[in-house]
Amino acid sequence: MEQYKAAPLGFSSADVTDLPRSRPLLRDFPTPIVTLSESAVAHNLATMADWCREAGVGIAPHGKTTMNQDLWRRQLDAGAWGITVATPWQASVALGWGIPRVLLANALVQPSALRALAADADRLTVWADSTRAVDIMTEVLSGGAAAGPLDVLVELGGAGGRTGARGVAAALAVATAVAASPSLRLAGVAGYEGALAHDASPESLARVSAYLEELVALHDAIEAAGLYPPDGPVILTAGGSAYFDQVADALAPRRDLDGIRGRRVDVLLRSGAYITHDDGFYRSITPLRRTGSGKEFRAAIHGWATVVSRPEPGLLLVDAGKRDLPYDEGLPVPQAIRPFGSAVAVLLHGAVTTALNDQHAFVRVPEDAVVAVGDVIRFGLSHPCTTFDKWRALAVVDDALAPEPHVIELLETTFG
Repeated sequence: MEQYKAAPLGFSSADVTDLPRSRPLLRDFPTPIVTLSESAVAHNLATMADWCREAGVGIAPHGKTTMNQDLWRRQLDAGAWGITVATPWQASVALGWGIPRVLLANALVQPSALRALAADADRLTVWADSTRAVDIMTEVLSGGAAAGPLDVLVELGGAGGRTGARGVAAALAVATAVAASPSLRLAGVAGYEGALAHDASPESLARVSAYLEELVALHDAIEAAGLYPPDGPVILTAGGSAYFDQVADALAPRRDLDGIRGRRVDVLLRSGAYITHDDGFYRSITPLRRTGSGKEFRAAIHGWATVVSRPEPGLLLVDAGKRDLPYDEGLPVPQAIRPFGSAVAVLLHGAVTTALNDQHAFVRVPEDAVVAVGDVIRFGLSHPCTTFDKWRALAVVDDALAPEPHVIELLETTFG
């Protein structure tokens, strides 16, 4: 199994298949390695499902975080409406895996991709933030490539944000074009607040709230203009993993699954990082910690690397770098050390990662720290989305924080 850097050297396909039974100790696996903690994943799935139920919202988690069929299925089994993706290729993977409802959180304006995905138009919903995008979709699909109208959400953006029509008036023009297209169905309103803020300061939270108010105003304007189709539900969706509490506060009052107030409306979060959480960015900003709800996610991803050099008393070099560990939202955090020959990791105090090379991390420690070449350090990681894509397979352990973690399977990823 040399194609998997997470597998021990000399491991065979039979050895991988036997992992749920053999349950070897993590110490017998090579470093660098990233592990996924099963106990934390199960906890996070249940915690998010409970939170959504109590908040009165649904969820279509962003699948780009993990790109793993088994985890997607577990999210669906926990009550997810469907799976969100970011690119036409990811949409094709999701549809190929039989995901019943796929939300492509982007404009689909590549003619070849449109034609290829049109056969599954009954399971696919896409976004549009310009009349140009609507014109392209209408022209490509006018030849009958789709079995039926393609559902389209009008995307509202914000000044300084990412994609999305700027302002209700511009977005309403897009909605008007979608409603007039014979190939498309106006299916609701979408947005992403995470591009407008990056911390939990009062200013950032106020900016997010103002944007969400505008998102609701767009939905109301579309309804008032009579642009929504007379039958079928519509969707209001926003919500990454940093501000989903504010999304629920703003949008949940519009949810009406049975159409008691008139039109059937669903409200969907698209948070994806919750399934693994982290020890960095999301730990610092997650609403569950910020609002003191009494519930918290648990970090399920960790990096493990061996000390290969201590060339100076206060400097360690370990065998994991940019090709193994994420670094775009903060450097890995040394948490614990497993001394050479031991299966048990103990807390490591006073250590900090200062830099990453391709295959090495620089870790500064107190000069009197009891750390030696051959010891293994466990790192807390920041940003799961740029962790999974570095690994074709992650080692799943029963509990990464247990005294002696056991490997119970290898989880394959699909990133192309």
